[in-house]
Amino acid sequence: MKNGPLALLFHTLVLAFMLAPLVVICLVAFTPSNTLQIPWGSYSLRWFAAVFAHSDLLQSFWNSLVLAGLAATISVVMTVPAAIAITRYNFVGKQWVQGLLMSPLIVPHLVLGVAMLRLFTLMGAKGSFEWLTLAHVIIVTPYALRLMITALVGAEQNVEQAAASLGASRWVVFKRITLPLMWPGIAGGWILAFINSFDEVTMSVFITSPQTITLPVRMYMLATESIDPMMAAVSALIIALTAVTMLALDRLYGLDKVLVGQK
Repeated sequence: MKNGPLALLFHTLVLAFMLAPLVVICLVAFTPSNTLQIPWGSYSLRWFAAVFAHSDLLQSFWNSLVLAGLAATISVVMTVPAAIAITRYNFVGKQWVQGLLMSPLIVPHLVLGVAMLRLFTLMGAKGSFEWLTLAHVIIVTPYALRLMITALVGAEQNVEQAAASLGASRWVVFKRITLPLMWPGIAGGWILAFINSFDEVTMSVFITSPQTITLPVRMYMLATESIDPMMAAVSALIIALTAVTMLALDRLYGLDKVLVGQK
């Protein structure tokens, strides 16, 4: 309500610029043509039917869903104690540990993919879903850690100290005070880790096997063979699934509570 006409116009243009690619992809998914074009007047669901009839795409989707869920959960479980140690304690090598955990952000995923391929080949673990999960945990851990550190840094440590001075054990302090304070960082970190794992293609293309091909890798493989509106239909389904999930989360719990910590 405090923005002027120019500010509102600017915000509208930025929003339109961000949403335009998504809108175009969703429109192309309904084309009856065999080429990528926006339908004008006639629409078809043939490419959505083609997606559900493509068994490899469906299997790759479930692979990505399970992989992203496992990688995000493991990274969150690992980074909770790491974030507490980094923000609440001083110890030798603290900066080194934080830098090591955040280092996957600065290493290109192409380099990580080649390195993981060489390592897994030497260990005889290439093509294993467990090792693919471990590789994804490595690349998504920095996202979860960064949000958890931010949540703890912005939280009042006096509350924890007051509880400890009144006789609460470390476990009680963690369970009743520290963990609720970290919840926005945990939820946001899990969601961000899940999204990055689900969307990862550069590293995954080096270390997946025919049984563990993820959806982005499968789409990349199909796009190298031919470009048809089925890729737009897959993208539209992912956009719709994401929108429905976020809407349900907002209705049931509230995105402000999950991501920002507002009451």
